[in-house]
Amino acid sequence: MIHPSLYIDFLEKKGKCVFTTEAIPAGVVVEISPVIVMQKTDRIHLDKTLLHDYIFEWGEQKDKCCMALGFIPMYNHAYESNCEYFMDFEEEIIFVKTVRELQKGEELTINYNGDWNDKAKVWFETI
Repeated sequence: MIHPSLYIDFLEKKGKCVFTTEAIPAGVVVEISPVIVMQKTDRIHLDKTLLHDYIFEWGEQKDKCCMALGFIPMYNHAYESNCEYFMDFEEEIIFVKTVRELQKGEELTINYNGDWNDKAKVWFETI
């Protein structure tokens, strides 16, 4: 399920991004997407490819990785994001929920550290 107002567009300094065509209230699930779960040994190979930037650690012990389908891989990082993602290991899904009201035309962001307001430095340069 992807909220009908979401779309992907391109920003020169960020690449592909997720945006909304309408305002969305806080607390709305905007996406539920299945994931493809892979073993830790697969990550060794994935880390040598462009997919490294799009996979998530997976499992209670973070001993696996996954590739999320849908728009999930296109949400950019923000230290105070306007959305938060949640992993359901049993159902093998990731869902994204707004943490505040979003305005029409606004980019949707997640914090790659897991919590929407986690200030821990991420492994890449941020804009």
